[in-house]
Amino acid sequence: MSLDALREQLPAYAKDTKLNLGNLASDDSLDEQKRWGTFLSCAIAGRNPDVIKAIAAEAKEKLSEEAFTAAKAAAGIMSMNNVFYRFGHEAGNEVYKTMPAKLRMTIIGNPGVEKVDFELWSLAVSSINGCFMCVDSHEAIVRKAGLTSEQIQTAVRIASVVQAASVIVGAETALEG
Repeated sequence: MSLDALREQLPAYAKDTKLNLGNLASDDSLDEQKRWGTFLSCAIAGRNPDVIKAIAAEAKEKLSEEAFTAAKAAAGIMSMNNVFYRFGHEAGNEVYKTMPAKLRMTIIGNPGVEKVDFELWSLAVSSINGCFMCVDSHEAIVRKAGLTSEQIQTAVRIASVVQAASVIVGAETALEG
């Protein structure tokens, strides 16, 4: 399945999502690696197999093998970190914020692609997963690396639209069965 096939699969009530997917796929405010790595990492974060397959098929054509792997790694490591750091923020007990994580997360330091790209993908996934601390941290890193507010917003727009597609496709699949 391709992105176009995914767009065609969306029902009439999801016309906005369909149009937004198409517009974001060609948005040139992010270079191809940043854009398609964001699409892929967010599809994985959205957890819908059909959306993951469609976006992965398209991303395989646009990304190097290293970037494809790094985008998957961003989704994976953020699925762990977002839970851990969100707990520390939400628990209401300040002691958790001072304790060391004691979790291996070396991929962040050596992701196999430009660090700014990996951080952008981590920011987008953290946005989906609702981790304020991770969003804040990754946003500061990509800003320091020179990304503009427009570029950051584009990544989060991709996250929001891919998440919407994941929800819609999942709902339609459930309602059919």
